[in-house]
Amino acid sequence: MTTTRTPERARHPVRDEAHAVGAWRGAWLRVEGLWTWYRRYWTSNLYSSGLQPLLYLLAMGVGFGSQVQRAALPYDVTYVQYVAPALLVAGAVQFGVGESTYPVLSGFKWEKSYLAITATPVTAGQVVGGHLIWVGLRVTLAAVVYAVVAAFFGAWTGAGVLAAAVVGIGTGLACAAPITAFTATTDDDQRLAALFRFGVIPMVLFAGTFFPVEQIPVALRWLAWISPLWHGNELARGVTLGGLDLLPALGHAAVLVALFVVGGVLARHFFYRRLVR
Repeated sequence: MTTTRTPERARHPVRDEAHAVGAWRGAWLRVEGLWTWYRRYWTSNLYSSGLQPLLYLLAMGVGFGSQVQRAALPYDVTYVQYVAPALLVAGAVQFGVGESTYPVLSGFKWEKSYLAITATPVTAGQVVGGHLIWVGLRVTLAAVVYAVVAAFFGAWTGAGVLAAAVVGIGTGLACAAPITAFTATTDDDQRLAALFRFGVIPMVLFAGTFFPVEQIPVALRWLAWISPLWHGNELARGVTLGGLDLLPALGHAAVLVALFVVGGVLARHFFYRRLVR
């Protein structure tokens, strides 16, 4: 009797994991590879590592904000203090989405590093895990840089900035996970450009970053409410400026956690479907 052997690339993902390195070890090996690249080219990432939202803070908070009266705001604070927490979150979201679009597509299409990695005992699921860990570390760095520099402009009213940074990191990851899954389904970089043009930029402008969503017409207000950035903005302002009740806070946090979990599960599925043949 003869038996046929299942081709190496056709084995089931769950069985493959039994022959792989430990789950966390494999993910951290991916992080180690990304860190090796980053420490050589970190200067080229300074703009995205906290400086981009600072430019928004200077332009809108300090420049335009000098013309905004306190009476026009829902909090008794300066406009800089009003937009600073939201800009921290918006910067984290933009960074998380940016790291989960073209770099991920490159791993599949251009550099094809994911094909090389999964030819080793590191699995597709560990590649996803390493990617999300790396995004979390990079978002943390960007949030810390922004928070420290923004403090020199009087952006913070107290120690709530620490909680706002945690909110920013969580919101960035909540956006990064589903975008990673989306990127794993396409080879068309024009779709990624459209995602920024028609998704990320409008979300930053109209999800309560620069003005309360109550100023948006009622018929369009729901577009802000369904965006993850609005939930992050509400949490960040709540922990820095006050006025956030427990139940709304739990609701906002639940939306972000659900996005991250569902996005992570889908990303793992699509990575396996694309890499394990």
